[in-house]
Amino acid sequence: MTDGHGTFRSLRNRNYRLFASGQVISLSGTWGQRVAQDWLVLELSGNSGIALGITTGLQFLPVLLFGLYGGVLADRYDKRRLLLGAQAAMGVLALVLAVLDLTGSVQLWHVYALAFGLGLASVVDTPVRQAFVSEMVGPDDLPNAVSLNSATFNSARIVGPAVAGIAIAAVGTGWVFAANALSYVAVLAGLQAMRTADLQPVKKLARAKGQLREGLAYVRARPDLLVPMVLVFMVGTFGLNFQITLALVVKEVFGRGAGAYGLLSAFLAVGSLVGALASARRRGPPRQRTLFAAVLVFGLLEVLVGLAPSYEVMALLLVPTGVAVLTFTTTANSIIQLGSAPEVRGRVMALYILVFLGGTPAGAPLIGALAEAFGPRSSIVVGGVVTALSGIVAAIVMTRLRSLTLQAHLVRRRPHVHVRRLDLGVTED
Repeated sequence: MTDGHGTFRSLRNRNYRLFASGQVISLSGTWGQRVAQDWLVLELSGNSGIALGITTGLQFLPVLLFGLYGGVLADRYDKRRLLLGAQAAMGVLALVLAVLDLTGSVQLWHVYALAFGLGLASVVDTPVRQAFVSEMVGPDDLPNAVSLNSATFNSARIVGPAVAGIAIAAVGTGWVFAANALSYVAVLAGLQAMRTADLQPVKKLARAKGQLREGLAYVRARPDLLVPMVLVFMVGTFGLNFQITLALVVKEVFGRGAGAYGLLSAFLAVGSLVGALASARRRGPPRQRTLFAAVLVFGLLEVLVGLAPSYEVMALLLVPTGVAVLTFTTTANSIIQLGSAPEVRGRVMALYILVFLGGTPAGAPLIGALAEAFGPRSSIVVGGVVTALSGIVAAIVMTRLRSLTLQAHLVRRRPHVHVRRLDLGVTED
């Protein structure tokens, strides 16, 4: 269904079809590699959780340190060429790990180094890939394309680990890495086959000092972008810690094993996929009321998940929870992309990614400590309460700001100064 109003309308665009097709294949390989990489680290380290944490940290660290500079590159250079380079680098890193593993010469420090290298490639790949979508489809289809990207991501999150788990048991981790390396060929071929004449490139940013600060100042001066950014940070920090909280609840409250935890993750992923496809069906530009409603519903559902009386009830509640959180993230992504001027979009999206991912290292220890002190259910409930309250506060702030903006607009039409103090309800002329 690729009609003008359908769920898959962005696929009318040939360049986006090539891009999305490559992503389906490559992201499945990427999610499979994550599972295989964790399994390999455990094998090499004697089941060390610390080693697993170091690997994850090294892969994430470059985004924290250099993520904003990736946004500068996105605004400064040709995005398609940057993606070709970043995706090729990721494919080579996966191939190196595959060769080391298959030849039996892999060591733990090899995995550490390659994980860090993958993080460096992601510094360029992630903000460029986000900003490049608008150049492929234009502003009218951008919300739909963002939703389809989320659907692709969550489909891969379901398929990739499932296939990887079977493959690891059958042929070992090395062939999973090899398959992931091969999957990048689909992305590279799609990027190479694009019709550059059909792209809608923005004017390249000339090299100059202070461009990173300029991007930060741009967001700071735009409340319509800053408030969603802060909200994304709060949700990413306190609401999206299911990888910790669900594992603890499954083990300590319900007394079940890894399979039960995997099933809960699958229910959440299915809900996320449904949410992404539902967002893709929406017509018109994204609305802030949808953003605030989605985060409020997500917070309340998370509270209910934490209070679920049984494993089965928790599993069922995770489906609408996934719908709500994907509605929130796709709406936030679309609002920020469409609200950003094309010449700063790369830097704005790099900041969006940083605040979305950057809260996890801070929030995870807090949520973990809360679970240890008061039980795993409490960590889910508190996360949901903080998320819901954040949505309410953000909605109040934006309503107040809109009132001030409207009055400022009316004042300019009159020959005298008219200031309304909202806190006291006093009007001064």
